[in-house]
Amino acid sequence: MKFRLLFFLLFFCVNITEAQNVGLVFSGGGAKGLAHIGVLKALEENNIPVDFITGTSMGGVVGSLYAAGYSPSEIEYLALSTDFQNWINGRFESSYKHYFKKKPDNPSVVSIKLQIDTGLHAKFGSSIISDIPLNFALFELLSQASANAKNNFDSLFVPFRCVVSDVLSEKTIVVNEGSLVEAVRGTLAVPFIYRPVKVNDKYVFDGGLYNNFPVDVMKKDFKPDFIIGTNVSSKIFNEYPKDIDEKLIDHFLLYMFLSKTDSTTIGKNGVYIQPDITGYTSSNFSPVKELIKRGYDATMAEMPAIKMAVERRVTPAELKASREAFHKKRDPLQFNSIKITGINSQQKKYIRKLFGQSKKRLDLHDVREGYYRVVADDNFGTVYPKMVYQQETDSYNFEMQARPERNFKVDLGAFISTRPISNTYVGLQYNYLRRKSYTIGTNFYFGRFYESAQATTRIDFPTALPFYIEGEFTYNHWNYLNSSKIFISNVNPIYIEQSDRKAVLKTGIPLSHNGKLEIQSGYINFEDNYSPNNTFTTGDILDHTSFDAFTAGFSLERNTLNRKQYASRGLNFVLNGSFYSGSEHYNPGNTFRDEPEFDNLGPEKHHREWFRLKISNEQYVFSKEIYSLGYLFETVVSNKPHFSNYKSTVLSAPAFFPLQDSKSLYLERFRANSYTALGIKNVFSFNKNLDLRLEAYIFQPIEPFGKKNLQSTTYKGIFAERSFAMTAGIVYHSPVGPVSLSFNHYDDDQKRYGVMFHIGYALYNKRCLE
Repeated sequence: MKFRLLFFLLFFCVNITEAQNVGLVFSGGGAKGLAHIGVLKALEENNIPVDFITGTSMGGVVGSLYAAGYSPSEIEYLALSTDFQNWINGRFESSYKHYFKKKPDNPSVVSIKLQIDTGLHAKFGSSIISDIPLNFALFELLSQASANAKNNFDSLFVPFRCVVSDVLSEKTIVVNEGSLVEAVRGTLAVPFIYRPVKVNDKYVFDGGLYNNFPVDVMKKDFKPDFIIGTNVSSKIFNEYPKDIDEKLIDHFLLYMFLSKTDSTTIGKNGVYIQPDITGYTSSNFSPVKELIKRGYDATMAEMPAIKMAVERRVTPAELKASREAFHKKRDPLQFNSIKITGINSQQKKYIRKLFGQSKKRLDLHDVREGYYRVVADDNFGTVYPKMVYQQETDSYNFEMQARPERNFKVDLGAFISTRPISNTYVGLQYNYLRRKSYTIGTNFYFGRFYESAQATTRIDFPTALPFYIEGEFTYNHWNYLNSSKIFISNVNPIYIEQSDRKAVLKTGIPLSHNGKLEIQSGYINFEDNYSPNNTFTTGDILDHTSFDAFTAGFSLERNTLNRKQYASRGLNFVLNGSFYSGSEHYNPGNTFRDEPEFDNLGPEKHHREWFRLKISNEQYVFSKEIYSLGYLFETVVSNKPHFSNYKSTVLSAPAFFPLQDSKSLYLERFRANSYTALGIKNVFSFNKNLDLRLEAYIFQPIEPFGKKNLQSTTYKGIFAERSFAMTAGIVYHSPVGPVSLSFNHYDDDQKRYGVMFHIGYALYNKRCLE
């Protein structure tokens, strides 16, 4: 009898232990929700089971990844990656940018996108951050798990509930079936930050608007024996801030939607975990390690209580086996067809050609290629990927919900410098999409030193091998006459004024994701007014040289640099060849009127033609968090003839521009028909936005120019001389462009030593001979 009673008690205890289910509740909180990853790490390290998960906002993201079969270490690795930061901030990795579609870099820092309809009414955008990379990241991460579970959240690796907010009814919606991707994207849709999305035929926003700590959902749907609830959000300030600064206001929109959390909702059969995240904000996703550690430490502090309440354990081997079994439920995801919604029939044809579907069935790699080829086009504001389950065939189709981009864009920028080379930039662009893509653009630079106007018209053809045809007209004007310097010693005045014009027709094709091949031909003209001996007095007339020519050439480019100026990783390779054939016209001034040879000077006209081949490669061969090492190699080979005099020969020769202000200076010793140059770039990063840059360059002309008599040009001999340039500076990468203070030195006859401070990008339209 005693034996039977003992057996019954043991059997009863074992069954109670095995029946003990644990529910995990994750709150919203923006970036602070990364602390939930530390909670998962601590629970798995101590073999605590997780049988159900409910989550809101970032808690829904972390919870969904765990429910989809990712381990805590895999989720942590993902959160620490550069990819994660790009998704959150709406940036594309270089391998997805499709350089073929990219417009030339310009100094813009603000883009205003407008929708101009047939009634000429303007509509502004409704979101701050592009959701394009985030949308496909969630699709890649969660689609396979959703397919494995046949869109039933109870059949995931861990049964899961995601909380979203209905835009129209202003009610909480608990998502338990359908696309896991859509549910998670919905719970992330913070108003004004991301666009709302459609989940089960309802437009939804961030779940934290109405239920930021879904303990009630856990109790109602799963009825666990024990609840572990982690809250990373609070709307209460310990002290009312003395100064409500801009930083607080920037975060207010996000902060106002995160409900105050009630810890008492968990009840007696549970543990409430509140990580210490004082000093961390909801919008700063950079301190990933620190936030994960805060979650881990808070959970470990409660671990004795958790272990006392939860007797059941799950070993690492059991977890691994369960994950592998879940991942093997179905074959790798494939799609039978592509469906496109949200745009008209002509635009659908354009996308289908861009997508280039040639195989009967597509895998994730195929749809990734097509997706990023579409979003690289300026014509689309949002392209939302969906996986549609076909129950009758037990298969999936790929659906893209596309929305045309606002068709009118205004770009604004400015370059402000301690030298008188500051300018303002305005760019305008209009897009029109049918079966082809049409883009009309223009830009203007306004400044005392540099003025420019450019107009372009481009047509993109979405054929099997995409290509574009573009017409371009550019006018540049450079005025060195008034370009004085600051903190520069031994500088003689420079009396040079240049203008050039270019009207060309171009066509281009892509070369891999990050490259393109472009061919162009057309007409160029430049006019130079200059003093041949750098002197100028009242009554002097400057020499004048003009050149009108036909040009043709090609350019092969590959670019993966992480910034359009002051890069610290990636590469920029350019190979171009050009042919010029035209007439040089020279009219001498009267600067040499007191020289005996002046009477022999007169107008000249000559036919000039030459070839030029240029190779330039900027590459960062070593890039870590705190240090990057790069180099710049450039070489030019040309058979360009001498022009009528020494100064016109030098002004029209290829130039090397190693430093940020090089294009604003006239450097005779850094010009030659053929040359090789090499430089080393050292970038020390104090944080993601603040760099110390130390750079040094050597410029080696094959045959340096020399002057004989008054204005004749000669060569000094092969490798007769070389020049050096270097810079040391601090660069802060701000929202309005780089803010830089640098000391620059050029080993030039002008002996240029200078200190320059600037805000913004020192970028210009290309000259006609570039």
